[in-house]
Amino acid sequence: MVVPKCMVLFWKNHCNGQVPGTTPTIPGMFQNMFPLASGQFGALPVMPVQAMTQQATRHARRVYVGGLSPTANEQSVATFFSHVMSAIGGNTAGPGDAVVNVYINHEKKFAFVEMRSVEEASNAMALDGIIFEGAPVKVRRPSDYNPSLAATLGPSQPNPNLNLAAVGLTPGSAGGLEGPDRIFVGGLPYYFTEAQVRELLESFGALRGFDLVKDRETGNSKGYAFCVYQDLSVTDIACAALNGIKMGDKTLTVRRANQGQTQPKPEQESVLLHAQQQIALQRLMLQPGVIGTTPTKVLCLTQVVTEDELKDDEDYADILEDMNVECGKFGNLEKVVIPRPNPNGEPAPGVGKVFLEYGDTEGATKARAGLNGRKFGGNQVVASFYPENKFNQGEYDG
Repeated sequence: MVVPKCMVLFWKNHCNGQVPGTTPTIPGMFQNMFPLASGQFGALPVMPVQAMTQQATRHARRVYVGGLSPTANEQSVATFFSHVMSAIGGNTAGPGDAVVNVYINHEKKFAFVEMRSVEEASNAMALDGIIFEGAPVKVRRPSDYNPSLAATLGPSQPNPNLNLAAVGLTPGSAGGLEGPDRIFVGGLPYYFTEAQVRELLESFGALRGFDLVKDRETGNSKGYAFCVYQDLSVTDIACAALNGIKMGDKTLTVRRANQGQTQPKPEQESVLLHAQQQIALQRLMLQPGVIGTTPTKVLCLTQVVTEDELKDDEDYADILEDMNVECGKFGNLEKVVIPRPNPNGEPAPGVGKVFLEYGDTEGATKARAGLNGRKFGGNQVVASFYPENKFNQGEYDG
């Protein structure tokens, strides 16, 4: 190649004695001659290495968050998940917020939350079931997540040492949940103690697990708790009975923690329907300092008999005998009252309920523990204490 004379002169005048072959600084000229030096190739931009890396890892750095409340927005979601990630020790990319971007689909109530790193996104998967704005949300991988590719980019499972208890989740269980029978109890007055909340919940049966979520710094209740009953059959009964109860200026929200992810089985729907109809029997006289139901000598059973079964005299006698035999096993059963429908078809108070009067509260308490949730004639029994004064006065419509 023959270099033009003008080029040789230009070289001598501008290279300041540099050896040919080195890269001189020549404003404007070589940038245009070699467009790659300026990061351009015609009209096509060359993506920086960092941007390429971010794009390649994006599918593994995003998490899907479903079940958002209508009031959720990008800022509230980003702030919440950044705070929670910090609280559980899930940040691994240094100081600062773990969340770098949020996209919300308001119509379908879900969001894509983009984390700084693949490892932080994997840690966020442990937050499935976390309570956001009063309701548990689902945390999942997005549909474009590529497991085999993600495995080459960083950890694909949450760190087992995350402090999930700091945000009310249980370590060592999938998504922080202890199965489908874990109950979320929200709307608790902040002044309620652990003992008071436990007493409220244990009016339906013994607890296998319980956690009143508290603020890490102050130690004060955050107003919600989780529990699991030893007898899982009372889960829906307790939810139906407690949900919507007024406690001071608050209203309880009680439901399965993963409600919305798993639809109730048909038999559970039946229990819920009947239990909702009997909410008045389950309402607890809740005032500050007076929590739960005070045991009485009288039990009221629902979901036991139907109106049609009580119309026939023989069927009625059989039911009465069965009740005396079965319910007498728990203590000194002094009286059984089963209200019957009026022959003229007019409404009769207490029809469909069975009232059991024991000689003492100990017998009634044992009966409640043994009968609540038990199957009787194909129905699942709901047992609750009944005011003795109302029973003695023949008032069966409580």
